[in-house]
Amino acid sequence: MPQETILVVEDEAQIRKFLRISLEAHRYSVHEARLGDEGLALCVARSPDLVILDLGLPDMDGQEFIARLREWSGVPIIVLSVRADETQKVAALDAGANDYVTKPFGISELMARIRVVLRDARQPRATQRLFESQGLRVDLSLRDVSVDGHPVHLTKKEYELLHLLIASPGQVLTHQQILRAIWGPAQQEETHYLRVLMGQLRSKLGDDPAHPRFIITVQGVGYRLALPIALDDNNQDSESN
Repeated sequence: MPQETILVVEDEAQIRKFLRISLEAHRYSVHEARLGDEGLALCVARSPDLVILDLGLPDMDGQEFIARLREWSGVPIIVLSVRADETQKVAALDAGANDYVTKPFGISELMARIRVVLRDARQPRATQRLFESQGLRVDLSLRDVSVDGHPVHLTKKEYELLHLLIASPGQVLTHQQILRAIWGPAQQEETHYLRVLMGQLRSKLGDDPAHPRFIITVQGVGYRLALPIALDDNNQDSESN
């Protein structure tokens, strides 16, 4: 299998060097850019499999980079930034980023996020039929859900919420993204609807939000599935990390 290529768009040389060494140690091919315009040009020239993006670039804000890239490319983006403000995270994810990691970061967690985002990007959507993760099993053809072999009966909206998270494994979905998908644009600010629905879903899955097994709360931003994640397209050979 050819090496997957990651483009690092980061103005700090030390962080670029650290990421290059870490990524190459995990057998990724790495390209680097210090400026946003340089990074966009490399996206055209090199067609990377993933972009790791700092928001504080010298020539443009990372939000602008995401918006410009999303005009023509669906390449996965992981934001790596010192900006911990919730509004910044929400804006980046709503603009089209797939995940958001705050500096300082643990390299093991970053590598896990990278694996999940890349694995999700490789999955042919039409063929995904079975999802399995840490005892949670969802047959997407039959809409059957079980935990540790025990059937779980979900309402239509509870299943829609779970399916949304499954469709974007490892990706943070903002409150507004979920609300638009389940209730429509007119309800995208009604976060209490989502809190109630998430509470019902977690209760049925036996998922304690204080010690989550399946669903992680990104405080003030949204939700994502817990790692590790395994997807089985052929209903038999599961992949796991």
